[in-house]
Amino acid sequence: MNRAEAIATISAFLKNQSTLALATVAADGSPRVTPLFYLLEDDLRMYWFSSASSEHSRSLRRNPAAAVTVYRPAERWREIRGVQMRGAASVIGDRARRRSIAEAYAERFQLGKVLQAGIARSSLYVFEPSWIRYIDNSRRFGYRFEVRIACG
Repeated sequence: MNRAEAIATISAFLKNQSTLALATVAADGSPRVTPLFYLLEDDLRMYWFSSASSEHSRSLRRNPAAAVTVYRPAERWREIRGVQMRGAASVIGDRARRRSIAEAYAERFQLGKVLQAGIARSSLYVFEPSWIRYIDNSRRFGYRFEVRIACG
């Protein structure tokens, strides 16, 4: 599989899922994981909204390094499919960018007025992967490939 096919496979998988698990490092050095809804862009950047006071948001201010995983629910080993990623997360401050992401996010997740108000009070984050591993046991046990992404 060439690089373009690998990225297309990863993108197609991620577009059909809704929730990522974000791993950060807390102030005491312990790992933390948080599930979050996300939006995906074609360049594999992932966006979500969170309170600036949440533990994972505070952790990202101290250290932007993060890991993300997205996977499909599975009952049997042959059904295991997912993506593991390493990269960095940061806050998006651009108001126009924030507005367009918020509109797409509210539409995708069919958020009512109450949750839309919560988004208005939340920070917008972006995760930019630098390394991705795709796993698909439906092809064979342990099937995987990796892709490195240039940051910036």
